[in-house]
Amino acid sequence: MSEVVVAALYKFAALPDYEKMREPLLDVCIEAGTRGTLLLAAEGINGTIAGTRHAVDTVLDWLHQDERLAGLEHKESLDTEMPFYRMKVKLKKEIVTMGVSGVDPNERVGTYVKPQDWNKLVDDPSVLLIDTRNEYEVGIGTFRGALDPHTTSFREFPAYVREQLEPGKYDKVAMFCTGGIRCEKASAFMLKEGFEEVFHLEGGILKYLEDVPEEETRWEGECFVFDNRVSVNHRLESGSYDQCYGCRRPITEEDKASSLYEKGVACPACFDTLSAERQARFSERQRQVELAAARDEPHIGAPPPQRQRVGSNGS
Repeated sequence: MSEVVVAALYKFAALPDYEKMREPLLDVCIEAGTRGTLLLAAEGINGTIAGTRHAVDTVLDWLHQDERLAGLEHKESLDTEMPFYRMKVKLKKEIVTMGVSGVDPNERVGTYVKPQDWNKLVDDPSVLLIDTRNEYEVGIGTFRGALDPHTTSFREFPAYVREQLEPGKYDKVAMFCTGGIRCEKASAFMLKEGFEEVFHLEGGILKYLEDVPEEETRWEGECFVFDNRVSVNHRLESGSYDQCYGCRRPITEEDKASSLYEKGVACPACFDTLSAERQARFSERQRQVELAAARDEPHIGAPPPQRQRVGSNGS
């Protein structure tokens, strides 16, 4: 496979029959030859798939046939290697987990801002710019002047807003995330909390990097992505970071030189937090990975689709 198309997609849409959609969608993905993970919930669809141009288009065309997903958009990048090991379609309560009842982006969200208009908005000194991603994502790249809520999961974002921000104190609030989904849901939450002028970057950071010339960028650093590439640069090429498989955080060559780093097991950020049981489990996993590599085989566990058809929750 000389060129792999990586497509990140999501759409908030009322899908009361989402459980019944799982098997047909998984069949289409497997037959087309894509790999990746898609999440289905009553509130919509979210995920990333990768494959040949034809394979990705086949899955997107199938999704677009559902009138509820007709407006589904996606962001693309290219890679020289397949960034996923298998294809999964999972059933979830939320396609992005906030854990707050009554927040429905299908009913009301903030104002979408096109990537081409983003610079003008964030250059306005009266705008409070918030990065809705997790701390480890913010740490390798963000928009200039953005506020870091220092969250470890999106579930912590509502508490941060309620404890640290005050409706009426800011003229405008602008938010962003990797592909647009978290900031869209965050905008629905903030409107519910009483913030009046709420904006969010349409298509997220990935769409901004795709559409805005590098010489005009307000982006600094690399963008964390949830696949084997770990991060991408402004040209949407694989970035300079590796990943710790103990905590999934991005790591640098300096991190890997640390005495607290063990390949496939732990890094300086998580070394002291892993139980002996987990360290032993991760060590065995890494041993299996290295054995597979010695045989020139990928370490992917049980082959799809059998593995992915076990259990109704996709686990």
